[in-house]
Amino acid sequence: MADRADDPQRELEDILRRGPVIPVVAIAEPEAAVPLARALLDGGIAVIEVTLRTPAAIEAIRRIRAEVPAMIVGAGTVLAPDQLEQVATLDVAFAVSPGATARLLDAARESPVPFLPGVATASEAMAVLERGFALAKFFPAEPAGGTAWLRAVAGPLPALRFCPTGGIDARNAAQYLALANVLCVGGSWLAPAEAIAAGDWGRIRDLARAATALALEKAP
Repeated sequence: MADRADDPQRELEDILRRGPVIPVVAIAEPEAAVPLARALLDGGIAVIEVTLRTPAAIEAIRRIRAEVPAMIVGAGTVLAPDQLEQVATLDVAFAVSPGATARLLDAARESPVPFLPGVATASEAMAVLERGFALAKFFPAEPAGGTAWLRAVAGPLPALRFCPTGGIDARNAAQYLALANVLCVGGSWLAPAEAIAAGDWGRIRDLARAATALALEKAP
């Protein structure tokens, strides 16, 4: 990976813009990691978030990093400083949390890994801004207010840009991507658990291609 810049937020913004549809995946078996990443890449998706929700996650990240170097790999569901330290040793491109505790934000300020904290309220958004984070995950997006919430905070919090995740799929992703304060969206619909379990890489490739069309619409 290229040497990280002095501004991790700028680096993270570049990654999110490269999405701008990012599959959020839970990988149960390490053997699925590489064919999954290759199917997504074949469909035009170049950024993936592998969540730390399964025992296989760390090994899955290792395998994708080693065998699919064109894929930009981030670690998701990072909940504690020790997890952030662990994924930093894997040289992931970024890390994502569903929320933002004080301890985690402190650790993220000292970490070499660009970090995307999660927010669900205006107060939480203000808190991450105070810590120097101008990019945030809006989660869970649909239950927390969806596009209406994002439009509402755009005025009072113009410096903050979002990656909404949670309840987003092919039916509503374009509505989020149309917003000026949205850099990208994340979702599990690109890699359904049943398709991964069945090794249905063709289906995943087709879903990725459809998402890539949304990405082209978002491009300036």
